Amino acid sequence: MSRIGKAPVVLPQKVEVTLTPGEIQVKGPLGSLTQRIAPEVQVEKVDNRIQFKPAGNSRHADAMSGTLRALVANMVTGVTQGFEKRLTLVGVGYRAQAQGDKLNLTLGYSHPVAHSMPKGVKVETPTQTEIVIRGMDRQQVGQVAAEVRAYRSPEPYKGKGVRYANEQVVIKETKKK
Repeated sequence: MSRIGKAPVVLPQKVEVTLTPGEIQVKGPLGSLTQRIAPEVQVEKVDNRIQFKPAGNSRHADAMSGTLRALVANMVTGVTQGFEKRLTLVGVGYRAQAQGDKLNLTLGYSHPVAHSMPKGVKVETPTQTEIVIRGMDRQQVGQVAAEVRAYRSPEPYKGKGVRYANEQVVIKETKKK
C-alpha cells in the first residue's frame, strides 16, 4: 500500500468535509473546494480524520489512494491557510502592476502584457518587481504562476526575466575568442 495513502488527513476544527458518491467537498474559512473520487479508492471519515484505502489489489488503486490523499490534504490546507507563489522580475525596465483581477507586465516587449486572473486567484504587487499570487487551490495558483513566468522566462546569459522568488538561475559563460 502507498506510504502516503496510509497516513490519514487530520481535519482542523474549522473544516467540514462532505462525502458524496464519487465526490468529496471540503469547506473552510477561505471557501470550499471539491474533488472527484476515483472508483479505485475507498474514502472513510472517522471522527476528525479522513482515511483512504485502495479498493483493489492493483498498483493503480494503490497509487490513486496516495494521490487522492495528497490532493485532499492540499484542499484542507488551501481552505484554512491558502497557497501563495512569489515571482520576481529581473531586468532593466521590467515592471508589474496589479489592477483588480488583471496583472499588467512590462517585460521589454514592444507592447504591454496583460494577464487576467481566473476566479479564486488574487494577485498583489508589493513593489514593481515583485508579484505575489494567492489562492486556495494549489494547482491553480501554480498554473497561474507558471503562465506569468512563461511570458519571459529567465535567460541563461544575464538572468533577465520572470523567476520564482527562490529559483536559482545558472548563468552560462559567454563565448570567448
